[in-house]
Amino acid sequence: MLTKKPPALQSFLSLVSRRASHLARQRYDVIVVGGGHAGTEAAAAAARVGAKTLMVSQKIQTIGALSCNPSLGGVGKGQLVKEVDALDGLCGRAGDYAGIHFSILNRSKGPAVWGPRAQLDRQRYREFIQSELLSTPGLTVLEGSVEELLVSDPNPEESGQHRVTGIRLANEVHPISAASVVLTTGTFLSGSLFMGQTESPGGRIGDAPSSPGLSQTLRETLGLRVGRLRTGTPPRIVKESVDFSLAKIHPPDSHPTPFSFLNTRTHCKSEEQLPCYLTYTTPGVERVVRESLHLNCHIQQDTKGPRYCPSIESRVLRFPGRQHQVWLEPEGVTSDLLYPQGLSMTMPPDVQLRLIREIPALHRAEIHTPGYGVQYDFVCPTQLSPALQVKSTQGLFLAGQINGTTGYEEAAAQGLWAGVNAARLALSMPTVALSRTESYIGVLIDDLVSRGVTEPYRMFTSRAEYRTSLRPDNADLRLTLKGFEEVGCVSSSRYQEAVRVRDRLQDALTALQALALSTRNWRKRLPDVGMSEAKNTMLTGMEVLQYNDVSFETLASAFPEILSPHVEFSQRLKIEAVYRPHCHLQKKEIERIQKEENMSLPQDIDYFSLSVSLSQEVREILDKVRPTTLGAATRLQGITPAAIVHLFNYVRHTGQKGKRALRHKNNQME
Repeated sequence: MLTKKPPALQSFLSLVSRRASHLARQRYDVIVVGGGHAGTEAAAAAARVGAKTLMVSQKIQTIGALSCNPSLGGVGKGQLVKEVDALDGLCGRAGDYAGIHFSILNRSKGPAVWGPRAQLDRQRYREFIQSELLSTPGLTVLEGSVEELLVSDPNPEESGQHRVTGIRLANEVHPISAASVVLTTGTFLSGSLFMGQTESPGGRIGDAPSSPGLSQTLRETLGLRVGRLRTGTPPRIVKESVDFSLAKIHPPDSHPTPFSFLNTRTHCKSEEQLPCYLTYTTPGVERVVRESLHLNCHIQQDTKGPRYCPSIESRVLRFPGRQHQVWLEPEGVTSDLLYPQGLSMTMPPDVQLRLIREIPALHRAEIHTPGYGVQYDFVCPTQLSPALQVKSTQGLFLAGQINGTTGYEEAAAQGLWAGVNAARLALSMPTVALSRTESYIGVLIDDLVSRGVTEPYRMFTSRAEYRTSLRPDNADLRLTLKGFEEVGCVSSSRYQEAVRVRDRLQDALTALQALALSTRNWRKRLPDVGMSEAKNTMLTGMEVLQYNDVSFETLASAFPEILSPHVEFSQRLKIEAVYRPHCHLQKKEIERIQKEENMSLPQDIDYFSLSVSLSQEVREILDKVRPTTLGAATRLQGITPAAIVHLFNYVRHTGQKGKRALRHKNNQME
């Protein structure tokens, strides 16, 4: 069931505190600094656990704002959204309310790597998030800029060199105390904006910069290792100035798929969805980039930017002579702007206009807001525990881009988990961790705290070695029950629904397993299914459901008394049947790899030409370092466990081929 329409923004603002003086004498369990995706999820999660929570944001109007692309989900990212929702987070339901173009990416592949995605209405999304925060018991929102953290001596009974006890706001005399503080500063931590040769302090255009004192506290007082990353955003284009006849239309899915397990439909009806359009860069785009490099100080610097969402300047310089995709995406139902995904740029505004007009569909385009670049501080995440608490500092948690990640979904996932643990610590409960065997959130956090980052981290399904069991369809069964029974962040109503689903699915699986017939009898019942006549073995309904041309509805029509009560879960049962044997094999494969750490890796491997599923990033690392054993490869920064699986299978397979060839040669000699 969809949440009712959120109240107007003014209703939210009227109930938000703009003054800190009356809060200074209060002590909070948790203070969350920042109102982006990480901050909103952290604040809501901490309050759901039962902590008295304060969220501080520099500008209350921008709480829940979509700073860059107005979209949610995608390959790997959609799995994170489903998991955040399963833990009773906000972004999935907000996406269902604000979505205006829904699609499942990777649908040609297996359901385990499907990527639920939606283009969003900026205003609707922000309104929904603010409405949810407004109705969250135990949560107070304050407008202000945090000047510094309050730091004291540590509790000698716990590990750590420092202890954070609250915050001090800029232009305020009195501090605000708390047992836990969650920093979700996004791109604002010592942020700098770049456009052409112009640099100014800030984390987002139109917003004031953060106080320099916060970054100084992290560096100097707490002694944390801090690095520098960069990102960027494209110009916003006036919709009516675009020639859509010169772009390829991409309609949404005819039946929108909700993100949230609580919703059976989306707010936007099928026929109300808006299309996206695809176009491409031209040689003229590359020419403009190269001619204007001397005017672009952001692109000339060494600070690392996002590998998987690079600026058009980076794309041209790295892949000269290529065409690059540009997606023209709507910013809202009533918005007159388009977001040109793929055209992030930091050159001067007049050069930006020249560049976009080199694209046929944009030959008359007008820019509403120019693109710009951002550089910001991040804390090296290997200094964090799996609870996202700073190891050396009691009571301090970090989430989002401050940990070196990029993307709303990665931020939301970290925010939720940091908020949960900040609340549990404040309420004298033990912190909790998620394993990479049970969630993409666990994969994300484990990658960050154990491997660190050298560039902005983005989630992909390839990072998860257990991805056949970590599917979008079963996130509720994996996490909602745990979220209620062990973590405390899931509502009773959501838990009861998850229990109902679990029990009904188990009943259906039991019925399928008990339905056993010979293949001869199956052919009689299902004459249109291509079953082999060579064998006459016994097959269960579960095994028959694994056939490509057999759906659960097909079986239910053949055995209505047994299976028709379970039609509600038709798609989930089909997916479960298909993946059950794969999950078993995958588990055995991982266990085998753990025993083969000393497997030698040939030093003459050409990693760039290996016919296995390895990302370009992984190939570059392996080629540069050339680890001698599988165990050494697992410990390299940037090498995913999934890549280790593919590497292990390749080396084992080629080794077996070599042994067979040697035996054949010896036999011939004899």
